[in-house]
Amino acid sequence: MSDRAIHEQLLDALYRECAPMLNLYARRLTSGDSHRAEEAVQEAFSRAWGNPHVFDPSRGSARAWLVTVVRNILIDESRTPRIRRTDDDSALAEHPAPLDEIDRMLTATLLEDALASLAEPHRLVIVRCYYGGTPLKDLAAELGVPLGTAKSRLFYGLRALRAALQERGLQT
Repeated sequence: MSDRAIHEQLLDALYRECAPMLNLYARRLTSGDSHRAEEAVQEAFSRAWGNPHVFDPSRGSARAWLVTVVRNILIDESRTPRIRRTDDDSALAEHPAPLDEIDRMLTATLLEDALASLAEPHRLVIVRCYYGGTPLKDLAAELGVPLGTAKSRLFYGLRALRAALQERGLQT
């Protein structure tokens, strides 16, 4: 089987798995405009099919990458004069839609992917301090490292996390 055939099978499986979720997400970003939402999702998959080398699995999951592509397509679309009809009609870039359950789920997925991309010592300190509520002093003692080392890991870990989130299209 050729590389292209394998690529097409993988893309087909990805489409079947992700398209419904991406359509819901895009519909939310377009204030319920199903036509624009479907076009954005189709454009995202068209880009994935035409440029498979753009996706870098070391930077996150294909799902997270497609979410970012759909969001960027809709932001770019909202900035073009032919689409911007009125202030109330499409203000995606200026007034993002309020977070709802789908947005929270997608943000959590992107955050999980970004955290997974961090070095283990950085990820451990961030997760234990921010999500586990462990004081940094206690974590340093538990890990057997000086407090300054724990602080350094937290600082550099947060900096790397911010960059990873920005790569995935989340504003920090």
